[in-house]
Amino acid sequence: MSIIRIPLHFEGSLGEKTGYSLFDSGASFSCVHPDFLNFLEVPVKMHRSLEIATAAEGVYLNIKERVVLDFYFQDIRLSDEFMVIPGLSEDVIIGVNTLQKWRIKLDFEHDTVIVDPKVAKAILK
Repeated sequence: MSIIRIPLHFEGSLGEKTGYSLFDSGASFSCVHPDFLNFLEVPVKMHRSLEIATAAEGVYLNIKERVVLDFYFQDIRLSDEFMVIPGLSEDVIIGVNTLQKWRIKLDFEHDTVIVDPKVAKAILK
């Protein structure tokens, strides 16, 4: 598991905000701290909560809300679902599901994020 932390611009139905985002190859889901959502987006309660394992052995989180946000990397507009997690250590965590969806690669040697040019072209059309 490795991580890269960079600022990203986010947009929701209520407004926009920039926050530090952790690109985490060890996190399955993308997550957001509820305080970061102030004036950005209203979380949606899930019909059935989602229980996920954490990095700590035997520790699980019960997630009850999610939100859809647009975010920008180098002027490329991306979007995904984010699980709302109180007590999250970062504003936002970009997990593997989002990385795979948008074919985002992490270059840990140079601490950079790479978006596949084919995906960028498709988004810009």
